[in-house]
Amino acid sequence: MTALLVFLGATVGAPLRYLTDRLVQARHDSLFPWGTFSVNILGCLVLGALAGAGTALPDPVLALVGTGFCGALTTYSTFSYETVRLLQEKARFYAAMNVIISLVAGLGVAAIAYTTTAALVG
Repeated sequence: MTALLVFLGATVGAPLRYLTDRLVQARHDSLFPWGTFSVNILGCLVLGALAGAGTALPDPVLALVGTGFCGALTTYSTFSYETVRLLQEKARFYAAMNVIISLVAGLGVAAIAYTTTAALVG
């Protein structure tokens, strides 16, 4: 049953990642990978909220949303690829900013979501 929930979550997360990435990137005329950044930050926000809920959420919800949806929505491999591509294109500033901003913003929104959810649940 858990594998099915992960699969179902992923069937929503993967197309949402693709569509969000295309939509966001089309609106920005920049080398910076705003689309990938956006989906990764969204995933950090959702996972932070799930973690903040703690045991208030049943395991099937964590499998569906946390593992399935967020696992398919977020993408460390594309983040890495785009950073390497920026370095190959000699866009070192954008590559460095991609790493720094992604890490700081991702950890920040996860912490905010965790703290907020934990306060609401607890």
